[in-house]
Formats: sequence, C-alpha cells, structure tokens
Amino acid sequence: MAVLIDPPAWPAHGTVFSHLVSDSSLEELHAFARDTGLSPRAFDLDHYDVPAHRHAELVAAGAESVSGRELVRRLVGSGLRTPARRRPARRAAVLTRRWQALFAGTPAREAAVTSAGRDLLARWSEPHRRYHSPDHLLAVLEAMDLLERAGEDLGPRPRAVRLAAWFHDAVYDADPARPTGQDEEDSARLAERMLASPGLAVPADVVAETARLVRLTSDHRPAPGDAAGAVLSDADLEVLGRCAQAYDAYVRAVRADFAHVTQEQWRTGRARVLEGLLAADHLFATAAGRARWEATARENLARELAALRA
Repeated sequence: MAVLIDPPAWPAHGTVFSHLVSDSSLEELHAFARDTGLSPRAFDLDHYDVPAHRHAELVAAGAESVSGRELVRRLVGSGLRTPARRRPARRAAVLTRRWQALFAGTPAREAAVTSAGRDLLARWSEPHRRYHSPDHLLAVLEAMDLLERAGEDLGPRPRAVRLAAWFHDAVYDADPARPTGQDEEDSARLAERMLASPGLAVPADVVAETARLVRLTSDHRPAPGDAAGAVLSDADLEVLGRCAQAYDAYVRAVRADFAHVTQEQWRTGRARVLEGLLAADHLFATAAGRARWEATARENLARELAALRA
C-alpha cells in the first residue's frame, strides 16, 4: 500500500506532468495531497496531476517513484482506476450510443429517442446523486453484458431487461421517509409512460416486462425461473462483489447519497440492509453471478457490518 508517482511525461500548460495515485485508498491519496500542499483542483477522478518541478519534492515526502506502466498496473489492481469510458466526457457518449441501440431497427422516431435519452441521463445526473449516477447505470449495463457472455439467459424479451436497467433508478429521491419501494414504483410508472409514447413505439408486452423488472429491483428477489429478473438483479448488485477498495468507494458514495440523514440513522438503517443481505441463502440469482461475486460480496458485507457495529 503506497502513494505512487510516475515520471513527468504528460505535456500541458507549458510543462510536463506526473500522475500521483494510491494503490490502497483515495483517502490515503487525498491525505498525502493535503500534507504536501497539492491543490484539490489537481485531482482527476483517480489521480492528481503534478507538474514536473514538484516530482522530486513529492518523492522526498514519501511518494514511491515508479514507471508509468507500473503505476497503471498497480492502480488497476487496486480497483481505484476510473476507465476512460467512465470519465464524464466519454461516459455520456457511451451511454447515448447504448440507448440509441435499443431502438435500432424499430418504428421509433429518432427525435423521440434522442429526447427520451436526454431526459433519462438528466435524471441519472441529478446533483444529489453520488452512487446512483450515470456511472452506476453504465456499470449495470456492462455487468449485464458480462452475464450474457457467461451464458446467462435474458429471458424471452432481452430488450426489456436492458430498458429496465435504464429505468430502475430513474426516480431516486434518497428520502428515508418515503415508503420502501416507492422510488422503484415511480421509476416503473415512468417507464410505462415514456416507453408507451407514440414516438418510442415500444410494444406493450416489452413495456409491461420492463416495468415488472424495475419493480423487482426494490428487493432483488427474482422468482425461481425468472431468468430476466435474475440477470437484472445480479447486474444491479455486482458492486457488492468488487475488490475491497472499490467496495469501500461504493459505500462512501451511497453514504453521500444519504448525506441528509444523521450518522446514527445511517448506521442503523445500513446495518439493517446488510443483515438482510447476509441472511439470504445467496446474494446472486444466476450461476455466473454466484461464481464471480458471491464470496467476495459476503466478505465485503460482513466487514462493513462489523465496522458499523464497532
């Protein structure tokens, strides 16, 4: 576990820059940056940009000097790297292409598809969201792709499964006073209204299946034999099975979503959620999901629950 810095090699603003990262936690990285007087504006999602004249100073302060290749390898291994496709400038374009692909070859009108996609991305980008954001949407879609490549069946209406991913957190108030499942219910109703519009022209059976799947994400308990529900549920919970550092970043983001609740409310409510998850016979409903994520997810949940109880 260390703060790492690579040689100055990235030109900008009349000089060259190094990358400063941590291979253990962003907290460690931010603490080192504060101690050495780096501006918060130099932080870019997973690293600080450091001008060449400060390289030797930061090495002397404790940063480990490594090659650019070694820095990337260790950052990727830590789970803290933000891939290019998930950087805001690229992510919007990636998601827009994915949305438009769901309507390729259908009677939908291009203008209506574009408008609906912008509306959804605006909802996912609301300022109060930290975890339930466009990055989560993309992660769910990519996890769904992974499960499909692993041989999981998306059911008789695979288009509905991907549409459900787009709508499953389209309404997200993060208000603990709202009834459990209300966000999912409102998201399902939004899907029913938008997808049934003449401009999108989605068949009624696909609309109904999309809404059913969105409602399912309120408890992530698909019925036996519900292949579509199993894939959506597992893709939504994939984050639980990431490495410890990435899981901890997820927890911090969820806590930020609920910044308006007290720490005691958070500890009590979050512990209840974790206990419910750990009490289930299995967290993931697909064979591929259990093989890939179950063991690590249980370790992460148990570790977080122990910290909350402490």
